[in-house]
Amino acid sequence: MTVAQWQGRKEGGGRFALWLIRSIGLTCGRGVARLILYPITLYFFFRRGHERRASRAFLTRALGRPAGVPDVLRHIHAFASITLDRVFLLARGMRGFDIDIVGMEALERRLDGGRGVLLLGAHVGSFEVLRVLALKRPQVPLRVVLDKAQTPVMTELLEALAPDIGNNVIDASRGSTDVVLAMHEAAQRGAMVALLGDRGRAHEAMRRVPFFGEPAPFPAAPWLIASTLQLPVVLCFGLYLGGNRYRLMFEPYAEDTTIPRAGRDAALDALIRGYAARLEAMVREHPYNWFNFYDFWHDPAPDGGADPGRADQPDLRGGHLA
Repeated sequence: MTVAQWQGRKEGGGRFALWLIRSIGLTCGRGVARLILYPITLYFFFRRGHERRASRAFLTRALGRPAGVPDVLRHIHAFASITLDRVFLLARGMRGFDIDIVGMEALERRLDGGRGVLLLGAHVGSFEVLRVLALKRPQVPLRVVLDKAQTPVMTELLEALAPDIGNNVIDASRGSTDVVLAMHEAAQRGAMVALLGDRGRAHEAMRRVPFFGEPAPFPAAPWLIASTLQLPVVLCFGLYLGGNRYRLMFEPYAEDTTIPRAGRDAALDALIRGYAARLEAMVREHPYNWFNFYDFWHDPAPDGGADPGRADQPDLRGGHLA
């Protein structure tokens, strides 16, 4: 299954199922809700064949051995766990969670400059734990680029838990120009702007770089925007460590993201190649935290479709939070 097919897949669960789990969790507690994750894991294992096969293929790469049924079940259960925890993180904040933050000092030094920071993550672990920054640096706004149209039921559920969440979201489904302008305004106020850089869409500019020993498509848009807005890039990962434990990591990646017109493709590829290499190292260390349940490597458009050299207003809908 390609990225285009992944985008067309029906949102997992359904309105009633998601609201039922939310209600059980908030009424009976996280411990009871986590018991329900076991039958949910089995349901998705047997009913979502595309995702099951994609998980097995990916884990075979990441583990360096043939992945078996227990590996795939563990992978799905981890995804179900972080999805459930989004409810509690929004409803109750950090209460009940053990969140270790690594690299906060380096991030703070860049924020002290007052020109904004681009926080670039991936579909690894939980990006929701990034919201603990609101407790650490309440004076610095955090704007999250989110494609609300991709998971409408989950978005509705989360906004019901935290009505003010919409004020911090830049809706990627609004279109490229509006998204770029919103990011520019946020950066002008010295905000942190967060998005994911490992999943694109079939129609947008992509670049193929080595990833787990084979070229894989990565979106160009986050890097073109960082260059246009002249924002330093800090990588961020919200790793799920099991139980109630998370590790929120910040790693400075690029202070100068300027992509010159001369040698544009080479400069862009170098930025994406470095990001992919760091992402691969992180995923090898925490393979069950990788949540791209589709054939990440084989896209129907060779070289990623659109020409990045003509992407003056790149489509940011691929660089979103799922």
